[in-house]
Amino acid sequence: MGVTSVSDLYRERVKAGLLREDEAQAQVLPLMDAVVDSLQDQPAASTNGGWRSWFGGGQADAAPADGSQGLYLWGGVGRGKSMLMDLIVDAAPIEAKRRVHFHEFMQEIQTGLEAARKRGDQDTVRPVAQEVAASVRLLCFDEMQITDIADAMIVGRLFQVLFEEGVVIVTTSNRTPDDLYKHGLNRQLFLPFIKLLKERMQVVELASPTDYRQGRAAGGQVWFSPANAEARAAMDATWADLTGGATPAPREIEVKGRKVILPKCADRVGRASFWDLCGQPLGPADYLAITREVDVLMIDAIPRLSMSNYNEAKRFVTLIDTLYEAKLKLIASAADEPEQLYNEGEGSFEFERTTSRLREMQDAAWGARAAG
Repeated sequence: MGVTSVSDLYRERVKAGLLREDEAQAQVLPLMDAVVDSLQDQPAASTNGGWRSWFGGGQADAAPADGSQGLYLWGGVGRGKSMLMDLIVDAAPIEAKRRVHFHEFMQEIQTGLEAARKRGDQDTVRPVAQEVAASVRLLCFDEMQITDIADAMIVGRLFQVLFEEGVVIVTTSNRTPDDLYKHGLNRQLFLPFIKLLKERMQVVELASPTDYRQGRAAGGQVWFSPANAEARAAMDATWADLTGGATPAPREIEVKGRKVILPKCADRVGRASFWDLCGQPLGPADYLAITREVDVLMIDAIPRLSMSNYNEAKRFVTLIDTLYEAKLKLIASAADEPEQLYNEGEGSFEFERTTSRLREMQDAAWGARAAG
């Protein structure tokens, strides 16, 4: 039985009007097809010990014909990297596959390492990596970036074991491998990992001249009111336009031992409802952590604010202040225009500053970070 290729999926979605054909994207499709082809002799599932019981393990069994063991796709924001990686996941003819945001994955690894330390394991990384390899044959990371020294010190060893165990890795990044952890503390200890990436993965730049988010992010409508079905449809269309058709996924952000969840994320665009962000006991540190994860934040269904939802209103003010200071692009649906959201009761006077900021954030020149 034939395997659906990434190229076939891409052409189907272009024909259906879900994607716009892009020459730079089309040029990397054969490399993605090769990744899928390297997986096609793999059974969809195994009942005895996972996929490795069928292969018997080992990197030679898993490597594609060109000798590489994965794909490192890098380029500017909004070029469609996440969307292309999603196509690999969709086309891969196996069940032992996983797509995860790199930051979220590294949090899971740190938790596993802590458990290994408590067990007294001398090599804490190998058992954690082997546990990952026992469940996945294809591991897809979105947005690889190394900003934490703890991650930098373990990621090389982690990838080494994953490669040894035969895992095929696909990752996207805004940076070429040589720029990962640039100017980081003790970076010389990180350089062997960069060498490993370049040896074991095909490194490809997605050099599209088009930023598919720029049209919306630099001048499209960003405030939709009232928050009715029409506004919801407009928000959905904006989401699809900004993410280039990438599959959304929840993202867990760890903040001082707590988890903040953005329900939908794709290609540094996040989306949540007002109640997701302001109906929970979140504060400045949580909102600041969100600004590090996304360049564009979409908020659905901002209600009218008053004494009846005073605590939520206070959090909303804090959220907008944080987004404003971070120069984040905000797209929202709301019960009314900013000036009419909170015009009576305690806190309404202080909300005038928030109204001013919301208006400023609707300007076409706002959010250069998101479009750049």
